[in-house]
Amino acid sequence: MQLYQRRDDYQFWRELGIRQGQAEYWPWKTMEEVCDYRLAPIGVTFSQVLRGGGPMPSRNYRKFESQGFGTPSGKVEIYSSIFARFGLEALPVYREPVESPEGNPELAKDYPIILIATGKFMPFYHSELRQIQSAIKEQPDPVADIHHETARKLGISDNDWVWIETVRGKIKQRAHLTDEVHPAMLRAQHGWWFTGKAAAEPSLHGIWESNSNVLCPVGAEYCNPEVGGWPHTALLCKVYKAQ
Repeated sequence: MQLYQRRDDYQFWRELGIRQGQAEYWPWKTMEEVCDYRLAPIGVTFSQVLRGGGPMPSRNYRKFESQGFGTPSGKVEIYSSIFARFGLEALPVYREPVESPEGNPELAKDYPIILIATGKFMPFYHSELRQIQSAIKEQPDPVADIHHETARKLGISDNDWVWIETVRGKIKQRAHLTDEVHPAMLRAQHGWWFTGKAAAEPSLHGIWESNSNVLCPVGAEYCNPEVGGWPHTALLCKVYKAQ
């Protein structure tokens, strides 16, 4: 449904794709048309699904006996033949993070704390819903969880503003003293921006001030070769009280 300036995800990406010259790949005008296309093989439409509460096919147990599993061999693969075909590790292996006390001991001398840069707080969802006043009243400031003992050694008290710094930059959050995190670690909340700050560049609602993305790498050397993810829960940082 399109009301005012709102768009669902499909409308957003379709309009962007068409502007990029990809109209042939977006033949369906609405998400409902996409759903009708996907449901056509079982002979129902999206509106029928909505009215009926969804299609309920008959249960078919032990399908693997006749169909096999969804792997090239049709078997349960502990050794991944797909990974092997692409020259990747076919069996589970452990790799020390590129940026960790053991992975980079020299860096750890200046940045001794292991950073978890993906802390979350409900009802915020990633960077969404940060404009909702009731949620802002519940937590108006970004919060970093740090162990009591670690904070004491660094001269940090509960609710102090602290700088969290990596080799890529630094952000400011409020310290929350807790025993939920290991003494060698710190958990910073991510996705922060502020409705009260200027929307225009360079502020962009203050996204550079407290957003943990500032601290994270994007280099290929950090990327997991099997699944393409970056280790945003295993970085090195230092923490100190903001004056």
